[in-house]
Amino acid sequence: MNSIEAIMRAAPVIPVLVIDEVAHARPIAEALVKGGLPVLEVTLRTASALDVIREMKQVEGAIVGAGTVLNPHALEDALEAGSEFIVSPGLTEPLAKAAVAAGVPFLPGIATSSDIMRGLDLGLDRFKFFPAEANGGIPALKAIAAPFGAVRFCPTGGITAATAGDWLALDPVLCCGGSWLVPKGTPDVAAIEAAARSAAALGR
Repeated sequence: MNSIEAIMRAAPVIPVLVIDEVAHARPIAEALVKGGLPVLEVTLRTASALDVIREMKQVEGAIVGAGTVLNPHALEDALEAGSEFIVSPGLTEPLAKAAVAAGVPFLPGIATSSDIMRGLDLGLDRFKFFPAEANGGIPALKAIAAPFGAVRFCPTGGITAATAGDWLALDPVLCCGGSWLVPKGTPDVAAIEAAARSAAALGR
């Protein structure tokens, strides 16, 4: 996987993971991959996140990246841990330039037309629409995307198993991010695999 486009097209849903216990990392990754969702976004919101990335990288078929990457220093840490792609909640010039220089697939967050234009100026045309529901949901993304025909999106934030299909039906949407697949606490691997199978089957 050497492009953000390929990663976004690998599965209709990217699980957004907040994992506190390193011991939970491998069973969760195995269940998600077995269920048909190979792209895993581990958010850097916990002290164990970098170790979780290292553990998940050991799972065959897993494409593991770091989310909630806020600055070039966090980017360096994520790459050192083996992250294969980088996701950020926003778009800043220092982080974007560092990601481009590193040659890593990069999915920055946008919420406005100005964000998209700034990204295009930096050579980026694949974005995370975040937070998707709080920013006005599907009508907002339709309106924001309209002037940018070649740009594609991964909406994330507030999307559920019940609404993901509606988002994926939009032409500019390649995939969506979802935190519903893995509830907090000790992982129920059978339930996670079942949720992943349902998500992987969402039509395009």
